[in-house]
Amino acid sequence: MKRFAAAFLSVLFLAVPALSGATVAQAAEGARLRVDLAELAPRVITTSTTTLTVAGTVTNTGDRKITRPQVRLQVGERQTNERGIGDVLSGAVIKDNLLTEFTPVADVLEPGQSAPLNITVNLTGAKAAQFGKPGVYPLLVNVNGTPEFGGPARLGAVSMLMPVLSAPGRQSNGHSSGAPSMTLLWPLTGNVPHVYAAPYGSPLVLADDRLAAEIGADGRLNGLVTAAATAVRDDSSLAKSMCFALDPDLLATVDAMSRGYLVHTDAGNVDGKGVETAKTWLSALRSLVGGRCVVALPFADADLDALTRIRPGDPTLLTRAVTGSATIQQVAGVTPQTGALWPDGTPSASVLAALTEAGVRTVLADAGKLAPAATGGGVTVQGSTVRVQPTDSLISAAMTGVPTVPDSVTMPATTERAVASQNGLGALAFRAGLGQPAGQQRPDHLLVAPPRRWDAPPAELTAYLRQVGDFLDAGLVTATGLSTLLAADPAVSAAGGVAADARNPAAGIDAGVVSTLSALDDQATGLASAMQLDPTKRVKPDDVVAPVRLAELRGASTAWRGLPADAATTNARAELASISGRVTVSQPKQTIALASGNSPLPVYVSNDLPVGISARFTLNNNTGLRPTDGQERFFPASGGKNYFLPVEALRAGRFSVDVSLRTPTGTPLGSSARFELTSTEYGAITIIATVAAGVALLLLASRRIYRRLKDARAGRAVVD
Repeated sequence: MKRFAAAFLSVLFLAVPALSGATVAQAAEGARLRVDLAELAPRVITTSTTTLTVAGTVTNTGDRKITRPQVRLQVGERQTNERGIGDVLSGAVIKDNLLTEFTPVADVLEPGQSAPLNITVNLTGAKAAQFGKPGVYPLLVNVNGTPEFGGPARLGAVSMLMPVLSAPGRQSNGHSSGAPSMTLLWPLTGNVPHVYAAPYGSPLVLADDRLAAEIGADGRLNGLVTAAATAVRDDSSLAKSMCFALDPDLLATVDAMSRGYLVHTDAGNVDGKGVETAKTWLSALRSLVGGRCVVALPFADADLDALTRIRPGDPTLLTRAVTGSATIQQVAGVTPQTGALWPDGTPSASVLAALTEAGVRTVLADAGKLAPAATGGGVTVQGSTVRVQPTDSLISAAMTGVPTVPDSVTMPATTERAVASQNGLGALAFRAGLGQPAGQQRPDHLLVAPPRRWDAPPAELTAYLRQVGDFLDAGLVTATGLSTLLAADPAVSAAGGVAADARNPAAGIDAGVVSTLSALDDQATGLASAMQLDPTKRVKPDDVVAPVRLAELRGASTAWRGLPADAATTNARAELASISGRVTVSQPKQTIALASGNSPLPVYVSNDLPVGISARFTLNNNTGLRPTDGQERFFPASGGKNYFLPVEALRAGRFSVDVSLRTPTGTPLGSSARFELTSTEYGAITIIATVAAGVALLLLASRRIYRRLKDARAGRAVVD
């Protein structure tokens, strides 16, 4: 998708200088007015359409007063190629015609002030003729005004695609035969991973309670579930075409919430408030997906390429991320498509190799970044047994949004929550061949992939699904289930493999995050290697460390792109601290008096882990004390006892020392404890060393005196 967007934007950048001088001057004023659309009716023009209504608000977002703000609708020519569609998506200025004259919005808009926008146009006569043939047309909501100290200019606009199934008031001729089949993915994953810590044998702790809001009555995830539930209940063809993409981490987290959970705060953990909300949402989800198509997302929607960089040459972490089907089956009660995965982006060659080893047979991805590109059928990639089933790049770009033309005041419909899916509908109609010449090639199948974290209002989601259902009823597309699509033989083979620019570095996980997660992974490996199975507890060391591995997957989630790096690694750091913090050196309650210079230091160690662990004592800030024993010690599971650490006092008096534990690989355990000590004697080694130093000093002094006396006598002999 990003490659596609870059391609048509490069053309736009070349075209912008050639635009008329007036248009460039208008763009230079900047978007001083924000247009917020609340209504667009209808969403698709048909024979029965008699009016077109656009409603919303206009807000002065600049620092100058705007006089005579006014709005009009403009319609472009029917689009016949992808470049024209791309121009609309990016907010480029295109050739269009007036659908209405300017209508006043207000007399004046002061900075921060808003006014209602409402236009209704009767689609009859010449106005209806502007939508005279089936096809996809650019529709522009254009707001002009005069800023203080400036001249009249376009100060805000919204561009969108308007599908026309048939001209208003004219009988439809139907659609040409050979309509492409369509499968619609419906993703369900969290805005970001919300887990703060979930240590082995302990309650779930969330970083905040925002997930409860997401799955609540007015939440984004609840809107996705309720809109889909209504759609599949009312439209069997639409239900056949839909496949629900589920995140195993989201399901596991909500399932744990339903059994009670905590929320981390600066003042300590508090009880979460979303237990009943979690139960309700899970029940609705199970009802929705039961007996229907489900495909797995990677755990926490992790960036698979980043996982290969966290642990280079070792596919274990990636394998854990792509084998979440058991979690989906356990929580949602439905078996996902076998061996199928929908990762974000296009997998690199190294990722494809690791996926093959993990048992993944099919990935849903933007195959436009494969060489050669595919346009509907499955693709087998050279050097891999993995099949890539292509999602449609143009439709994805239309639904997700693409970079806008620099300095443009025109925003695409994807930025308007109330009509966020409009460009997706237009792109779907275009790719289905609406209004295109009969001989023009079109794909056999359209795999529609909405934004992975689609944040549209429930009413907009419902409107989108209803309109897609209408496309199915009109014969513009036909419904095909994902399982049927994947059962077909691949249409082509990408002999060139993955294209060199398939991965966009700017869209990947931050290198600092990868580096931090890699270091934490090494520490977790060090912890696991120091642990031993306790015969009574029967808990495997890998199970104790497993929460750290899952936290690494959450840290590599694509949801963190563009967010602070520390937020991505918080979970992994907390999980590691929760394990290491359960092996502690107790702080003495009083000063310890060493009876002699070689008295051992009593240290009480508690191991609250269900496994035994080996570690070494470490002394820091120990200017008055020297350890004489650096051997490893074994600390049994779920217990504590005194250990006597051989030390030697280097001086008499009162001093302190910090005592801590580290695994044999250097991973710290718990926090250090400060010991206050007193000693009245030196250790034997110290005394011997001191005496030896004194004897050496005496011998050196005696030698020097002898040499002086000898030299003096020699001098007197010469004089005589």
